[in-house]
Amino acid sequence: MIHSDDQEHIQSVLSGNTNAFAPLVDRYKNMVFTLCFKMVNNREEAEELTQDSFIKVYRSLKQFKGESRFSTWLYKVAYHTCLDRLKKLKREKPTVEINTFTEAHISTLQNDFEQIEDQERKELVQKCLQLLPEEERSLFTLYYLNEQSVKEIAHIMGATETNIKVKLFRSRNKLATLLQAQTAIKNINHYATE
Repeated sequence: MIHSDDQEHIQSVLSGNTNAFAPLVDRYKNMVFTLCFKMVNNREEAEELTQDSFIKVYRSLKQFKGESRFSTWLYKVAYHTCLDRLKKLKREKPTVEINTFTEAHISTLQNDFEQIEDQERKELVQKCLQLLPEEERSLFTLYYLNEQSVKEIAHIMGATETNIKVKLFRSRNKLATLLQAQTAIKNINHYATE
C-alpha cells in the first residue's frame, strides 16, 4: 500500500542512513505545510508545525507499519500536531449557521458567482475558507488540494468514512452560505458605487 520509493528511504533510515530521510521531506514538505497553514492560518506557525511534524515522524519511524501509505501516516501526524497547537492556543473561530439551500438559491448563487472575475473568485473563496473552523479547512485541504480519499482522511482524522462524508457535506454548505453572503455584499457595493 505504500509507495515503494518511500519504503526504500524508510528502510535506509532505519538501517542508520539519516540522510535518506531528506527525500521524504522534499517530497511531502509542501503538502504538509499547506495542511498546517490551512489549519493555523499563520505562515510562521505553519512552518514550525511542518518541521515539528517531520521531527515526530522521524523519531517514530520504527512505529510505521506500512498498513497505509506513508503520506497518509505523515498527514495524520501533522494533523494531530496542529490540533495540539490549536488546543494549546485555545483559538476560537466564528462559526456559520447552515442554511438549507433550494435549487433557486444555488442557481442565484451560481449566476452571481459567474459575474466575479477569476482572481476575485479565488480571493473570495480563500477569504470564506478562513472563516470556517480549522477542522473544516483541514478537510477541504486534504480532500481538494491534497486529493486524499475519504478513506485516507478518515484514517488521518481518526473518524469513520461516514463521519468524514457528513462533515464534508456540512462544510460545503457552510462555504456556500459564506460565498452567497459575500457575493450579495459585493453586488450591493457594486450597485451602490454606480
